[in-house]
Amino acid sequence: MSSGPTKEYEVHEWESLKGPFNASYGKVMMWYFLISDTFVFAAFLVAYAAARMSNSETWPLASEVFNTVPGLSGNHYPLVFVSFMTFVLIISSVTMVRAVQEGFMGNRQGVINFLIPTILMGLLFLGCQYIEWSHLIHEGMTMWYTPFSALGHGHEGPQQFGMFFFTITGFHGMHVITGVILNIWLLIETAKGRFDKLGNYGMVEKIGLFWHFVDLVWVYVFLGYYLL
Repeated sequence: MSSGPTKEYEVHEWESLKGPFNASYGKVMMWYFLISDTFVFAAFLVAYAAARMSNSETWPLASEVFNTVPGLSGNHYPLVFVSFMTFVLIISSVTMVRAVQEGFMGNRQGVINFLIPTILMGLLFLGCQYIEWSHLIHEGMTMWYTPFSALGHGHEGPQQFGMFFFTITGFHGMHVITGVILNIWLLIETAKGRFDKLGNYGMVEKIGLFWHFVDLVWVYVFLGYYLL
């Protein structure tokens, strides 16, 4: 008896543009993806913490491993370069916020103006990460060998240090690459006037959520791997 109205209600719900909490289904799905991705990064960081505690006597000091700056001689700049990388990502998150705000106002040129620096800073971060990886590989660090140790120069460190470093920063780097590609696509479609025709800049907000997630994850990686 009640199958007809129920079916009609379900069709109406899924055909509507709004989902739970009055948010679009696309936005809800993005939140689901980000939550699941959070568990992956959390698992990496918990495993890293466990490995570090089990090798606390020989675990390399971050200030002695990440202590160089490209273009400057010597190794007397602990965490300066990676702090710059972190600053770049944080500023890119600010410009992404402004792009989303301009999208809410339907200002196509404003979205373009703030997407461009967001993309450039994302590329700058990736370039910095490439330099950092190249330097550490040149020093002899791999997934299976760590030439740094808390015991001093000439001692090998635990293998897990290099393994977790390349795994965690590499996995995060893949997310940054994905975010840059999405932002480039967003810039092109915005310039073509696609969202003006749709009358909705919601896609800017969805991709903005992903970009903010990438930035936030890096802050935790920076705190857990470089500072603590």
